[in-house]
Amino acid sequence: MVRKVTRTPLFLYLGIFIAAMSLVFFILHKSVKNIPCANTLSCKESLELSVNNDEQAVFNAEKIDPPKIDLLASSEEKKVLGIESSTGDKHIYVDLGTQTLKAYEGETLFLETKISSGKWFPTPTGDFKIWRKVRSTKMSGGQGADYYYLPNVPYVMFFSNSVVAGSRGFSLHGTYWHNNFGHPMSHGCVNMRTIDAQKIFYWTDPPPNEDESVPTENTPDVLITIYGEAP
Repeated sequence: MVRKVTRTPLFLYLGIFIAAMSLVFFILHKSVKNIPCANTLSCKESLELSVNNDEQAVFNAEKIDPPKIDLLASSEEKKVLGIESSTGDKHIYVDLGTQTLKAYEGETLFLETKISSGKWFPTPTGDFKIWRKVRSTKMSGGQGADYYYLPNVPYVMFFSNSVVAGSRGFSLHGTYWHNNFGHPMSHGCVNMRTIDAQKIFYWTDPPPNEDESVPTENTPDVLITIYGEAP
């Protein structure tokens, strides 16, 4: 007697494959949605140029006087620094493990400095590109004892990639509310000494235009690679 072999219909395999891919897509989509904003309040309001010279900052339940921002004087800063933005291959590396940033143009080290990455929320890892630069903006978020309000955050370079949207507000920027560099201190951004952020701000492309700039198709990419695990 010849035993009849039962074959699983092709459409059943196809259905299982589609269901599995749908599950993977759902998990990835959910994980992206769960990436918090770097600043839970201001990233929902505005990531634009902002100057508030008459306001006080709040961080760790302490009031702080922010730096005064003079946009008219900013146009002369690049000339004073002597930094020329070029079309060279520029790459910024942020090592979360050692809390350091290194900026290279080709094989030449332009700047190395200590930073502070995310403490309350993790700084995202991966390869990113700068999508907006502003001379100054406001950052705020948290609640209760963790509430912070930081006007006039200087030299802000927002970055994003295909997973971390620009609207989430992650950036490299100057810092005036703490001096504890080398240790995690942020809500997800990369805190830098203001003098170092100033140098990177004018060194990276695109050059600031009226204190704010957005890359175009012809703008050379400045790659930001963030890796490692914060202590």
